[in-house]
Amino acid sequence: MSIKDKYNIDPDISKAETLPSSFYKDVSVFEEIKSKIFLKSWQWIGDSDLVPEKDSVYPLFLLQDYLSEPIVITRSDDDNINCMTNVCTHRGNIMVLEPGKMKKLICMYHGRRFDNKGKYEYMPEFQDAKNYPRACDSLHNFPLRKWGKLLFVGLNPAFDFQQVIDKMNERVGFLPIDKFKFDDSLSKDFNIKSHWALYCDNYLEGFHIPFVHKDLNEVLDYKNYTTEVYKYCNLQIGYSEDDSEVFDLPKGHIDYGKNVAAYYYWVFPNMMFNFYPWGVSINLVQPISESFTKVSFRSYVLDTSKLNRGAGNDLQKVEEEDEFVVENVHIGLNSSFYKAGRFSPTKEQGVHHFHNLISDFMNSKT
Repeated sequence: MSIKDKYNIDPDISKAETLPSSFYKDVSVFEEIKSKIFLKSWQWIGDSDLVPEKDSVYPLFLLQDYLSEPIVITRSDDDNINCMTNVCTHRGNIMVLEPGKMKKLICMYHGRRFDNKGKYEYMPEFQDAKNYPRACDSLHNFPLRKWGKLLFVGLNPAFDFQQVIDKMNERVGFLPIDKFKFDDSLSKDFNIKSHWALYCDNYLEGFHIPFVHKDLNEVLDYKNYTTEVYKYCNLQIGYSEDDSEVFDLPKGHIDYGKNVAAYYYWVFPNMMFNFYPWGVSINLVQPISESFTKVSFRSYVLDTSKLNRGAGNDLQKVEEEDEFVVENVHIGLNSSFYKAGRFSPTKEQGVHHFHNLISDFMNSKT
């Protein structure tokens, strides 16, 4: 499929077809997705504990092995957290090589110096340079949003992430997200032999729960499982038939009086925020190739006494069950006799929403 080809997902789910199988198989499309989708969206990059005090710096590669964009997070003298390119504006050297404290960012190659907000300060042997320094000689800053202690960055985002935060806060804003504690023992990376979007497709519907997740199905009230679609995110709500392992919702909450076992938020294109009574499991879906994906589970705990219970129990088992079907779908899409499918109008609203967003971004002229 070439760049000029269009993806057309009917906005009427009862008429719509899914994305064509070629979307998941074509190497050139996989490369095009970088600029069309990932450069124009947001990514979760960790939390404010990465830069715990003034002058802290933390370098990383955004979506390593796909975008591999070098960025650095800093906490400046005014106690603000900043995100900027980690590439020197002189000759392209990587500036910060490891986490630590740096009051000034000084390139070890030729000594160009910036403050810890990225503003150019000094360069030896440039006294005779004309029209210098220019605005572009400072380090490019990227938009950064903070939700509790969680940090999000966009390279050239097509939308403001605050609208996503506001939408999620409607349901989980009562939780003290800034007090959630990262638990490395509950965090793990999974390597999956499939296209990244197939993993998202699977996440975005509870239709498969009775067929794939027998244990989870016993915990959730499948007949009342619901999906709500917003502009750049959507929500699946898992209810319990009893009130034993559910959120203690405050009076006035939109779901007050209901037995909510889990809030499953997906944010375009590749982030999942799974809220349980014990805390949140964040899933970051990272493309590696058109047939290989890394999914990182990162858990933040609020109440350890509620771990290993209810819908948030044994997440690795649920993940392994999902991997099995997602990898099988990836194999199946190579069939010469499968081109596209259809959506269940009552159970696959989230997948339909995802495919519409992909279509919109891939068809965009900007």
